[in-house]
Amino acid sequence: MRTRVSLVLLALLCVGMLAGAASAAPTTELHIVKIAADGQTILNETTIDYRWMEANLPVLGDGVTHYYHQGPVFEGDKWDPEETTNFKDRGAVKGTDVRDLAELVGGAEPGDEIMVRAADGYHVEFAYQNVYEPDPRQGPIGICWYNGAESGAGERQGCGYVPDYYTGMRLVFFADNSTNADGLHVYGNQDMYETLPESAQHFYDLYPSTGGLTVKWIDEIRVYTGGFHGERGALAGSLNGPATEATTEPPETPLSLMVTLTAALGAAALHARRGA
Repeated sequence: MRTRVSLVLLALLCVGMLAGAASAAPTTELHIVKIAADGQTILNETTIDYRWMEANLPVLGDGVTHYYHQGPVFEGDKWDPEETTNFKDRGAVKGTDVRDLAELVGGAEPGDEIMVRAADGYHVEFAYQNVYEPDPRQGPIGICWYNGAESGAGERQGCGYVPDYYTGMRLVFFADNSTNADGLHVYGNQDMYETLPESAQHFYDLYPSTGGLTVKWIDEIRVYTGGFHGERGALAGSLNGPATEATTEPPETPLSLMVTLTAALGAAALHARRGA
């Protein structure tokens, strides 16, 4: 009996890993949508690809300058205001400002929030001010579709346009170099503390980490009129798929239990992948 249970758990783990692998792929298109204050009604939407973005919208980055985020700092001041350690090199990226993307569907106003969602459902939300009026130490929030040079160390990302840039399309903060003694463009943990509201800050356990904000494989931008009122941290389904009707929830069957366990395993893996 114990062997059978172990085999079932192993099978579920494999299914979860396969599901994660299926969603872990470069994206080349963005679905952009503006949603009414009821959180459901779509007011406007469009779908564009990276080629259209480069040809028709201002480009962030030059393909030479590297942009960095910061991982958790476990010794000393966890906010590390001097920006001394654990930099995450996101490459020599080029991309498109989330503000310009939001404008394609009618833009945002004070009080609205803009969601950036990945293909696997992971998402982050930003206030109007952070997208439309960013502090220079934060910089514009970009959706990157090109990487001109590999990272100096750490995660390999691929070079060129997506899909050769295989961690793209990716969210990157195009911070200035005003707070870094070495002149690097780092969006550090102290920068996050100074520029993002607490609800948008990212932590790895109890340690701040801007690295966790650099979402990979982005496929959707949503402008929520009046702010996002859904569950933060929960996976968000795509609005680009077929519509589904609400139904009465059936009793849980062995198959639905397996799906539930698979989802739990996938969520645990997602947390581990996104954490820092």
